[in-house]
Amino acid sequence: MSKVTLYHTQGCHLCDQALELLKMVFDESDIQLQDIVDDEKLMSLYQTSIPVVEQNHNGNKLYWPFNEQEIKGL
Repeated sequence: MSKVTLYHTQGCHLCDQALELLKMVFDESDIQLQDIVDDEKLMSLYQTSIPVVEQNHNGNKLYWPFNEQEIKGL
């Protein structure tokens, strides 16, 4: 089961940067990618704030910009 979810969309260069940061902290298998375009609720929540990382076990979120240290503290 994944440890974190990255809310993103295709063509988002900041989302690509966020994914690279996540890969520095987590194994790729621990990262779930969720394209917000696939869900109207997610689109309304995160449309102007992606990338967003959510810790799956406690629901804590990081909104861009964030760094490796902040991900580790999530």
